[in-house]
Amino acid sequence: MGNFAFYGRVSTEDQQDPTSSRNWQLARSRQLIEPGGEIVEEFFDIGQSRSIPWKRRPEGNRLLDRLADPSRGFDAVVIGEPQRAFYGNQFGLTFPVFVHYDVTLWVPEVGGPIDPGSDAHDLVMSLYGGMSKGERNRIKTRVRAAMASQAAIEGRFLGGRPPYGYRLGDAGAHPNPSKAAFGQRLQVLEPDSETAGNVKRIFEEFVAGSGLYSIAEGLTRDGILSPSGYDRSRNRHRASSQGVWSKIAVRSILQNPRYTGFQVWNRQQRHEELLDVDDVALGHQSKMRWNDRSDWIWSENPTHEALVTLEQFTEAQAVFTGAKRAKVRRERTKHTYLLSGHVQCAKCGRRMQGSWNHKRAYYRCKFPAEYAIATDKHPKTIYVREDALTPAIDGWLAQLFDDDNIDQTCATLQDGFGPDPAEQNRLTAARKRLAECDDKLAKYRQALEAGTDPTIVAEWITEVKLARKAAEIALRPKTSNGRLTSAEIKDLVGQLKGIVAILATAEPADRKAVYSALNLAVVYHDDGRMQVSAGPDACTNKCVGGGT
Repeated sequence: MGNFAFYGRVSTEDQQDPTSSRNWQLARSRQLIEPGGEIVEEFFDIGQSRSIPWKRRPEGNRLLDRLADPSRGFDAVVIGEPQRAFYGNQFGLTFPVFVHYDVTLWVPEVGGPIDPGSDAHDLVMSLYGGMSKGERNRIKTRVRAAMASQAAIEGRFLGGRPPYGYRLGDAGAHPNPSKAAFGQRLQVLEPDSETAGNVKRIFEEFVAGSGLYSIAEGLTRDGILSPSGYDRSRNRHRASSQGVWSKIAVRSILQNPRYTGFQVWNRQQRHEELLDVDDVALGHQSKMRWNDRSDWIWSENPTHEALVTLEQFTEAQAVFTGAKRAKVRRERTKHTYLLSGHVQCAKCGRRMQGSWNHKRAYYRCKFPAEYAIATDKHPKTIYVREDALTPAIDGWLAQLFDDDNIDQTCATLQDGFGPDPAEQNRLTAARKRLAECDDKLAKYRQALEAGTDPTIVAEWITEVKLARKAAEIALRPKTSNGRLTSAEIKDLVGQLKGIVAILATAEPADRKAVYSALNLAVVYHDDGRMQVSAGPDACTNKCVGGGT
């Protein structure tokens, strides 16, 4: 029979040992191709759901790539369990690729190779794809129904990490004999002696009228570590916050109903969305979404020790609801900030935000607005008036273009100027057209594989190839590198001397455009100093005042 490649798959949903699953799928495949066939290469996906298309499975995609390799070393592929390999309509989207590269596909369900011209074989494989999809949907429905009843009737803890303020305690042997035999036990939430009091404090202060940030600030000031700081396994990406409390952490605690002593399940649910609505073959991606409160599953009775009363929790939710209803939408007045996007906070490196106060433009840094960090690390607010910055900037720009510095400025600009923006735009458009042509050619190849009339597809391909050739010509390097000559820069600087002279009286929009064109960068220090640069190298230090 020749050389074969083997493909198999096992997902985490199956809760199977990958080694055992691979072995029995491989054994079933060998039974089908013996005695003349030999498996020379294996492709086995681990932890990939059957609903994921082959192109998004690491090993499945690698196998498809190998089909296009003339020196691949095998002429057929054998699959031991088609229900694990194909889901829904995946067979109809994948098998034409095998046919195109003249690679036969063997499955036990048809007793050998699949015949591309057999309607019976196509029907059998489509049937197994539908059965695979149905089996997965039945498992999901059955599991969700079982978990809902366990949460509502038994009040069972269904896994996951315990909420802040609790730890996991032992609740006895598992009621399933097979799981109990392996030592699995039930778990229950128990108050954590070190953090339970913090949860009570948060609820009490919030109900008494304290805001989220005020609560976070108080906890941080008292040296109480945040949930991620107390337990490093939570949100490892927030380790840089050094254990300070955020408004989000306080809000999450206030909105968690399990602090009332009841078990609550189904607050979130995994939903599947199309990865690309224009290319359904790419399949779906899973996203977690919050469910409506009416869909939450509450236990019939309390299941663990409460940290707050049901009345306290209800009162806290009423505060959130009232705050949302009290918000009135206002039309925002638009103001022009001359240095928008150009002022950077020296303390944290973030861009300072424009703020309009007392009929004047300010720039402020409230980093971190969500975190209660001590003022010795970062002041609560760093701010500076715009009219304290612009005179120093304009004065410095004027010095750059005076007679003593004009030669140095021209040299700096000549080193810093890159290609002409128009040339850059032209090249970008050409690259985009080239990518679009390649995408169309790939889709036309798929159309050929799907059985579209070759004559029609050939006309499409010819048109796209002409457009692709034009794009390639546009991307060829030019004789000029698009950089300004010394004479052009000298003339440009001569014009800028006049622009700097009228900056103070120019329209705000025009003045802002000049700062942007000069690639102005301002680093502001909370002691009133600022560093200004324009272009790649020019830089100065000024003391402009301001506030912290």
